[in-house]
Amino acid sequence: MRVMVLVPADTQSEAGVMPSQQLISKMMKFNEDLVKAGVMLDGHGLTPTSKAKRVRFSGAQRTVIDGPFAESKELVAGYWIWQVRSIEEAVEWLKRAPFDGGVEVTLRPIFEPEDFGKELTPELRGQEQRLRVEIERQKRS
Repeated sequence: MRVMVLVPADTQSEAGVMPSQQLISKMMKFNEDLVKAGVMLDGHGLTPTSKAKRVRFSGAQRTVIDGPFAESKELVAGYWIWQVRSIEEAVEWLKRAPFDGGVEVTLRPIFEPEDFGKELTPELRGQEQRLRVEIERQKRS
């Protein structure tokens, strides 16, 4: 199973304050452990919401909203995508992360094609697979 690990933003990350060299070093070691174990598929930090935009959908209307965004408890500062056998395994990995200070990190399983059942018809499955192949091709270009 794949899971997305959502690291929350805080006042420091929203202000654009970079983590200390010590924390970066600890995080790189943790990432190294994840990669060596074949768990980490992707992961990045995100810029502050002052550089972000949101698009609100209401019927046919699209409204663009410029950051920053006030709902700091709902903001994401970074993420990982992990490949694990279970959500419990993901929790065990996350417990090893170098976080402190009351941070609450969210783990969310990613839907796999089989999760959609009969609604994902063979034609739609084929289309989804072609898109994945094209994405991989573009990465190599």
